[in-house]
Amino acid sequence: MFPINETMGQYSELFMLLAAGTYTVAFIAFAWDLARSSKALKAIDLKAAAADSPAASSAKVPVAAGAPGAASQSAGSGGDRLAGPADRAERPSSYSAVSGAAGQTADDSMRYGERRAPARVAVALTVLGAAIHAAAVLTRAVGAGRVPWGNMYEFLTTGAFVAVAVFLVVLVRRDLRFLGTFVVGLVIIMLVAASVAFWTPVGHLVPALQSYWLIIHVSIAVLSSALFTLTFAMSALQLVQSHRQKTIAAGGADKLGFMRLVPSALSLENLSYRINAIAFIGWTFTLMFGAIWAEKAWGRFWGWDTKEVWTFVIWVVYAGYLHARATRGWTGTRAAWLSIVGYLCVVFNFTIVNQFFNGLHSYSGL
Repeated sequence: MFPINETMGQYSELFMLLAAGTYTVAFIAFAWDLARSSKALKAIDLKAAAADSPAASSAKVPVAAGAPGAASQSAGSGGDRLAGPADRAERPSSYSAVSGAAGQTADDSMRYGERRAPARVAVALTVLGAAIHAAAVLTRAVGAGRVPWGNMYEFLTTGAFVAVAVFLVVLVRRDLRFLGTFVVGLVIIMLVAASVAFWTPVGHLVPALQSYWLIIHVSIAVLSSALFTLTFAMSALQLVQSHRQKTIAAGGADKLGFMRLVPSALSLENLSYRINAIAFIGWTFTLMFGAIWAEKAWGRFWGWDTKEVWTFVIWVVYAGYLHARATRGWTGTRAAWLSIVGYLCVVFNFTIVNQFFNGLHSYSGL
């Protein structure tokens, strides 16, 4: 066993504090981007409404059918009022040129368009925060002389880093900057909870955790939990977007203008389903490798320990989600709620079960 380096542990805590501060500024930048872009879209709508008013229409010079400019003039009116070149230039980036159903303006393919300045700043700050966060995790590992996920504090801080890393990796291919406020916000909550409620000094592992299975089992659990964090944010946005689209379709007022920066509920659901399928595979391996580790540590594969039971409950919930959506037609809000329930089970497993239930897994350092 490597000696404990308390100095490196102190550096880790300092880096963690700096990372939390950087994430907070990134969170503000993401929120500013949503507010600023939403305001810009509203201004475009008001401009288009003014251009389509009777007074403005009577002031226009008639253009004969078939004459140059007739097609472009008609294309800029009616339901496609935001399709004109001038409006496209004003529109915040990565949104479709034509308004979709129910007032949807985000690009459902989630491809990158023109980069928005606040969003660029927010992503840059998130990358910086992730780099500092990585330094915090690494110094914690060096200080402890082992992998840094042997207790609740380490699991939360490492899990938060993996959640940000997964988000940034996905950003390379898909424009998910609309998730930035929610993902970075969750990461800040995880870091605050780790520091306030679950802080544990650098120390050696209990004998049951001194195994290479800790690296295999927990690393997959951390990655799967990070993916579930992304899908939780998407499912929550899906519920809000679905309600908004129904309200607009029924003729109601759009009171959630910032949601125009988010893809349609169906697009969010489809992407969430695909990511949940990948995370479910990881969670299956988490359950399997945990059973193998239990056999090596305690001489049995399954013992109905509280932690084991809740790990299986999570597996069942997400298995039900995938099965219901694929074969039973559980789409829309029902699928979103089931995904959210699954994530709440993940949170319950790694907080309440560790803190309040006694068992063979009660070694979280609390």
